[in-house]
Amino acid sequence: MRTSRKTAAAAVAATLALTTLTACGGSRAAGSGDGNGKIKIMVGGLDKVIYLPARLTQQLGYFEDEGVHVTLLTEPAGVQATTSLVSGDVQGVVGFYDHTLDLQVKGKQVESVVQLAHAPGEVEVVSEKASGDLTSAKDFKGKKLGVTGLGSSTDFLTKYLAVKNGVRTDEFTPVAVGAGQTFLSALQQDSIQGGMTTDPTVAQILDKKLGKVLIDMRTPEGSEKALGGPYPSSSLYMNTDWVNGHKDTVRKLARAFVKTLKWMSTHTAEQIAAKMPSDYAQGGKRLYAQAIEDTLPMFTEDGVMPADGPATVERVLKSFNPNLKNATVDLKKTYTTEFVKK
Repeated sequence: MRTSRKTAAAAVAATLALTTLTACGGSRAAGSGDGNGKIKIMVGGLDKVIYLPARLTQQLGYFEDEGVHVTLLTEPAGVQATTSLVSGDVQGVVGFYDHTLDLQVKGKQVESVVQLAHAPGEVEVVSEKASGDLTSAKDFKGKKLGVTGLGSSTDFLTKYLAVKNGVRTDEFTPVAVGAGQTFLSALQQDSIQGGMTTDPTVAQILDKKLGKVLIDMRTPEGSEKALGGPYPSSSLYMNTDWVNGHKDTVRKLARAFVKTLKWMSTHTAEQIAAKMPSDYAQGGKRLYAQAIEDTLPMFTEDGVMPADGPATVERVLKSFNPNLKNATVDLKKTYTTEFVKK
């Protein structure tokens, strides 16, 4: 009897995890996708403002309008979301475009089908305690720096900023601290002296006076200054084979996301915040709206890949990543504008 109750409870818990959009994956069979309009998309942190279009599209009803039934799942870091895609548990990922290049040299063909952003939306912060001797990326040497996960896009960008400023990647320590409360705690406890994170975490750090902004990449101008060009980041990317076999479904997804991007471009941060789940505003409504306001410049309005973006990403990754340094990357295979331009 007890075993039966446990089994039933486990089944109910699993169902609730999906309906509340907090699950972390599924079986290969469940995620295989058969063209029936049911899609699983893993997001590298549903409550992060850089990935806001994913949940907002659902909140606005645009997926349903297009006749696709989307289940949004969440992982704390983009690298874990990518693992779910490669393993076949989900059909798509809302995460950073740079993973498509990394995967290509590893023999996996993945492409961005909707480019949500043309700037990283990331911020390098420094704790109040360490702000005296950590004043730029040149001071990364000997420091412990927070990233969402090892092998994540925050890890990639931190390494690039170090190398660009004369610090080798083995001269500092990246520490996987996630985002939100875990990042805040690491900063408070001096487990890290600084780190790369996004809103709403940035807004909370500044509001609580736990740290300061060192490098701001939430705008195209900030991206240009830090990285030397537009840096396409948040995107919907999918396995190329799956895309080619389900073009009608991908077209519907693209239309839904582009409608959201256009809606965002004509509404205020307060109006956007009002559409999102209330528990996303953990620092309060005012602070959450401010976080959205500060991050809005990173988003595209049409889902189209910026012309020079892929080349910037390739240059950044090749500066520190030994897997890519001497590899030939076919950038044209890492994204498509076929669906958003139609």
